[in-house]
Amino acid sequence: MRRLARELAGQVGAEAVDVRAQAPESAFLLLTYTFGTGQVPDSTRNFLDQHGHLLRGVVSSGSYHWGQNFARAADVIAARYGVPVVAKINKGGTATDRVRVLTWLKEQN
Repeated sequence: MRRLARELAGQVGAEAVDVRAQAPESAFLLLTYTFGTGQVPDSTRNFLDQHGHLLRGVVSSGSYHWGQNFARAADVIAARYGVPVVAKINKGGTATDRVRVLTWLKEQN
């Protein structure tokens, strides 16, 4: 996800922020993974408890092997914060996934 975040941010002239080291200062798109069989990682949940008011959209990765729980963290987060699921990606994502996220990012400006 880090590589994807850096790549996408670079293409739209934004900064990819590792939220473990720096809190967001403005509205953001969250890229996270799905833990276990569809759970939001504790670190993501804790981060959103503090900064969820700035969240504008979510992208989650997962594995197709999880079936209906594939990238489910995106659904859970979107429902809780009233934001769109921008994309659900399998592992590192595809070119189509990148286009989908880039299109959404460009529409926000």
